[in-house]
Amino acid sequence: MAIASASSVSSLSSTYSHRPAIPSKSCLTSPPRSLSLRAYSEEPLQRSDSSNQEDRSRCLLAGAQVTRRSYLLAGAALMPFVFTKPPRLDAREVEVGSFLPPSPSNPSFVVFKATSKDTPALRAGNVEPYEFMLPPSWKQTRVANILSGNYCQPKCAEPWVEVKFEDEKQGKIQVVASPLVRLTNKPNATIEDIGSPEKVIASLGAFVTGNTFDSDELLETSIEKRGDLTYYTYALETPYALTGTHNLAKATAKGNTLVLFVVSASDKQWPSSQSTLRTILDSFQL
Repeated sequence: MAIASASSVSSLSSTYSHRPAIPSKSCLTSPPRSLSLRAYSEEPLQRSDSSNQEDRSRCLLAGAQVTRRSYLLAGAALMPFVFTKPPRLDAREVEVGSFLPPSPSNPSFVVFKATSKDTPALRAGNVEPYEFMLPPSWKQTRVANILSGNYCQPKCAEPWVEVKFEDEKQGKIQVVASPLVRLTNKPNATIEDIGSPEKVIASLGAFVTGNTFDSDELLETSIEKRGDLTYYTYALETPYALTGTHNLAKATAKGNTLVLFVVSASDKQWPSSQSTLRTILDSFQL
């Protein structure tokens, strides 16, 4: 009779877990309480159907309780992982004028100076700190982890997005960084070492537009020297770009990284905001 009860317990436990829980030892080895001592003598076994059912139910219930207790304990162990507070995101989707200082040269703008607190690449020392001005009404937006380079620092083989800002009435900003090994075999190369402005934008144009780049979309280029660095500046008309029909960009290289600053606007935004966007572009520097 005890063997029959054990098989019933295994049947019930399998509905709760892939590994059946084992009920108390007495359910498997001890004689049911409805059996008298005469059960172990030569006298015939006397047991009522109701007593059999009672003992079977008792063992089944014990098995279910063990299984339920195991799940509760496992759930309690997982609680810290389920309710752990998510990591703080650096990007703040509020107007930058609420936390960035005014520009000394143009008080109608604020200054963003990137530090090691802002991006994975800056924390890894894989990109030089940069700065630029922008209107106080703009907002910093979050960069998806897969685009941020967080997964590959400090030895990323492909470009990544550093930071992003936008204003729904004026346009968008993004800073893109590319490892020099993608562009040249020369260590610590300058942007002149990589090639002409046309060659550089041909390699990185897709990161300006968000999809594809055609050389016919390049309207103008210029070269500017600031301190020890040379900057290539671009104006593009990109009707099929995901970033917008109008794109301005500036690029320079320092250390092991080329940094590309992109300012974008739609046809609707461009007429009223192009002057502001050009001011933003001109302010960018390492």
